[in-house]
Amino acid sequence: MSLTNKIWFIVLLVLLVVLFAVDVSVGSVIVSPRYLFEPMIEGDMESVVNHHILFDLRLPKAITAVLAGSALSVTGLMMQTLFRNPLAGPYILGVSSGATLGVALITMCSTLLAMPLAGGSAGVLTSAILGSTLTLLLVLLLARRVKSSVSLLIVGMMIGSVAGALVNVLQNFSNPDALKLFIVWTLGSLSSVGWSQMGWLLAVFVVGMVLSVCMIKPLNGLILGENYAGGLGINVQLTRILLVLSTGLLAGGITAFCGPIAFIGVAVPHLARGLNKTSDHLITMPSAALIGADMLLVCDAISSCFAHPLPISTVSALFGAPIIIWIILKR
Repeated sequence: MSLTNKIWFIVLLVLLVVLFAVDVSVGSVIVSPRYLFEPMIEGDMESVVNHHILFDLRLPKAITAVLAGSALSVTGLMMQTLFRNPLAGPYILGVSSGATLGVALITMCSTLLAMPLAGGSAGVLTSAILGSTLTLLLVLLLARRVKSSVSLLIVGMMIGSVAGALVNVLQNFSNPDALKLFIVWTLGSLSSVGWSQMGWLLAVFVVGMVLSVCMIKPLNGLILGENYAGGLGINVQLTRILLVLSTGLLAGGITAFCGPIAFIGVAVPHLARGLNKTSDHLITMPSAALIGADMLLVCDAISSCFAHPLPISTVSALFGAPIIIWIILKR
């Protein structure tokens, strides 16, 4: 790792700490992060309220922003390498749409059948992961027949459109309460993850990230093509399976709890490669995770500045869409 790469890692880490503190502080009420560490004084309502705002509301939201930004960025990086497509990502290739369909099935079908939501958080998480994994498997199967990266991109978008159409069908037959709940979820929010759900999110994140880190060497081999990777002794079929599994866990898990978050997974990998001037995943993967976490913290802080917080996907689109346009124009 060069000196420049080390400097960028330090800068991104410092930014992460600063932006985390800013994100925890800003909102409808500005609260100093010191209230997280100061003991609550009995009778002092200000310290009690501020501690509650920081610890119970804003701290889980900021942690979720770090986990979601890192997971989506690493997912986008792996998908761009696997499909050898600079515009591949969980949102564009329909993986997020598959997770949305999974959540829609378990949310709205439960109400249609007059049943309670199956499994609560675990049920929603499982359905989202299954939806995203199955969608990615379908795209992967089609990728063997479609050689053009542009055509594959269109195929992924069409799969996403089909998933969206099925969601619309479910919405048409759903009752108003379930429909309202689902529509609010589709807007994307980091505040829906409390301490009770944090354990599930952390478990999925850790497993998905461990699998991703184990794929660094095979991913470097795939940069030059599957034949080259096979010549290096890399088991390409096993690599594909593990990449699908880790991508399904990360993209599906984040989508289950936060809703669809656009453009982070597509834009951040390009920033990571551009800053480090390399495609080595040993460098770009941790860099992408840090940039994604920083970017989503910025998006969340901007969203929180409004009296009615903006959907996180709306703010992320304002950052990610211009980067994607720049990528298209450059190439």
